[in-house]
Amino acid sequence: MASLPYSDVDSHLKALAGQAEGFGRFSVGGLHGPVYHVTNLADDGPGSLRDGCRRKEPLWIVFEVSGMIHLSSYLSLSSYKTVDGRGHRIKITGKGLRLKECEHIIICNLEFEGGRGHDVDGIQIKPNSRHIWIDRCSLCDYDDGLIDITRQSTDITISRCYFTRHDKTMLIGADPSHIGDRCIRVTIHHCFFDGTRQRQPRVRFGKVHLYNNYTRGWGIYAVCASVESQVYSQCNIYEAGEKKKTFEYYTEKAADKDEKISGSIISEGDLFLNGAQASIRSIEKEESIFHPSDFYPTWTLELASDSLKAVLQICAGWQSINMPAEQVGSST
Repeated sequence: MASLPYSDVDSHLKALAGQAEGFGRFSVGGLHGPVYHVTNLADDGPGSLRDGCRRKEPLWIVFEVSGMIHLSSYLSLSSYKTVDGRGHRIKITGKGLRLKECEHIIICNLEFEGGRGHDVDGIQIKPNSRHIWIDRCSLCDYDDGLIDITRQSTDITISRCYFTRHDKTMLIGADPSHIGDRCIRVTIHHCFFDGTRQRQPRVRFGKVHLYNNYTRGWGIYAVCASVESQVYSQCNIYEAGEKKKTFEYYTEKAADKDEKISGSIISEGDLFLNGAQASIRSIEKEESIFHPSDFYPTWTLELASDSLKAVLQICAGWQSINMPAEQVGSST
């Protein structure tokens, strides 16, 4: 049977901090702050999620209620926050979360559904945000992206998330004019992309490590590498539906270059099912694609298999698990 990483993070409340794999592994969230209890489902006011997220001090935010929080505007997080949905079922709707010029954020075990409005993302990470970990969240049906990472935001891990009922799933690097996005580094692992149409993800400029994900039934392509991007696809499962093209390459011209160029995808140990077609295109000979070991020493990796596929269908996304016990005093 397939195994999953960080199996001990539910042993106590703050054991989650610093346990991400990949580029977001240094995120501590609200480890060094008190526990803030969300006591109601209101969009704002005392005891609300928005009230906790805007506070400037480190906080580990937990919930005492379950239900839907309808956001009338983006909910912005300040640095050193954990939004921990374990123990309850919280669905974010209306708008989404915005991670703007912040660092050390952990978002765990939430649902995002039904975000409405122009350019509304489920989780929007821009600009200049770093050390972010998004874990065990379910996301679907937003008007724009489910998770977008742009404008020099970097050192981000997205793990064990479930994506479905959506078109433009995940954008990494928004525009070829944003050459500062060459700094972007993202790890995506043990996620389940279930019939989402495209952008699993689409990447400009950045370095992205994909491993042990399951992507099935896409509508255009599974993964797209555009201008200068480097995608290392390792031991993923790509199961085609009607559309068979797994990897797409779009050429664009960076603002400081004279020629259009696509990105590069390296496929190592990937499993291609139901006629999925892999077209591997290397970047220019004078350049070399990154290897994850250049940046972090270890990650939990296993062969792409039917066993892994079965586990990801169960263990990706929101989980009905108990809230881990607190080991320190709490306050609101």
